[in-house]
Amino acid sequence: MTAALSAAVLLVASGCSDVTAPAAERPHDTPRITMSPAPDATAARPDKGLVVTAQGGTLTALTAYAGGVAVPGRFNATRTVWRSDWALAPDTEYVVTAAAGGLGGSTRLMGRFRTLRPRRSLDILAVTPNDHETVGVGMPIIVTFDQPVQDRKAVERALEVRATPLATPAAYGEHGATAYSKAYSGPVDGAWHWFDGTQVVFRTRKLWPARQSVVLTAHLAGVRSAPGTYGTADRTVSFAVGRRMVSTVDTRTHRMVVRRDGEVAQRMAISAGMATTREYTTTSGVHLTMEKGNPVRMISPGRSKGDPGYYDVMIGHAVRISNSGEYVHAKNNVWAQGRANVSHGCVNARPDQAAWFYDNALRGDPVVVTGTDRELEWNNGWGFWQLSWYEWIKGSALRAPGPTRAFILPAPPANLEISRDAHTELT
Repeated sequence: MTAALSAAVLLVASGCSDVTAPAAERPHDTPRITMSPAPDATAARPDKGLVVTAQGGTLTALTAYAGGVAVPGRFNATRTVWRSDWALAPDTEYVVTAAAGGLGGSTRLMGRFRTLRPRRSLDILAVTPNDHETVGVGMPIIVTFDQPVQDRKAVERALEVRATPLATPAAYGEHGATAYSKAYSGPVDGAWHWFDGTQVVFRTRKLWPARQSVVLTAHLAGVRSAPGTYGTADRTVSFAVGRRMVSTVDTRTHRMVVRRDGEVAQRMAISAGMATTREYTTTSGVHLTMEKGNPVRMISPGRSKGDPGYYDVMIGHAVRISNSGEYVHAKNNVWAQGRANVSHGCVNARPDQAAWFYDNALRGDPVVVTGTDRELEWNNGWGFWQLSWYEWIKGSALRAPGPTRAFILPAPPANLEISRDAHTELT
């Protein structure tokens, strides 16, 4: 019996010899690091960005440089992947150093590569507003390219807009700390709208919060806008949104009221278009002040010298509000102002009050006109507020505008009922 028991023990021992070892005793492979573009690549596509991945461990350190400048990027939640924030610059050499660690030990990777030289480049011709300009609360951002953009999603995704309240109560002038304490600091909902392949416009859903510092960064370097065409340089424009000044013009009562930060700053008797023809009818809708001149030469449209109704005059303190020749301007027309509409389509006011408006107007200040049967077209000047938010976001290539880290909120879900009425976003 003793011999049999011993044999049984030997059999059991023999049967247990292949049991898996505890986890702590298992052998582990050394982590492996890969990168895309691959090391030593000589014509990498810049629009794919830089991606570094660790297998069998986590990334413990990573640096990437292009010409001595650090490449911005971030790790995923598990630190197994690092991605560059934006596309890479074309025709540029990159140097990458990465380290990874795991149960099997640690490893390092050092590599360099070069991005391709594009056959054609995409550049920005113009940005409105100007760098360091102070604008009104209705101001759009208008970006014009030097050639048509085919991949609008890629380009729109590279356009980043950020806004922060101005930093100190001193920036609020006469309103001081009271206005500063009411500064809006939350996210601003906005979207880009493509009008054609060469121009895209950013508009907020509601008016800009007053007194904001806004930065547009077009991360275009390396963005593929069309086959063989890449952006070659980034572009940054910084501007400020000033006080909130909104004017309302009622052509029926012949009155204009200017409100600044919610308080009435000026009441003006005005005379609007005589409305004997379409061109002499002031347009109703949400206008934005676009430019100003003192004086401005105004010539009757579609008429030659000697024709009935022809005029060629110099007008003082003129603030343009559309591309169809509408201005708020000075005119010594006191007999009609506040009583009758006798102009050729403009809004005229007493010279001293028109001069005040001229001196205080910023580009992008809303001027809301009511009371006529001619509607301002959305593409007449900066009539962008004539489009409802629903109509506006239909012009976005992404429908969820802006990079995820921008201050812009994503577009609402497709099944959410959205008002199609214009002007409702002004308040």
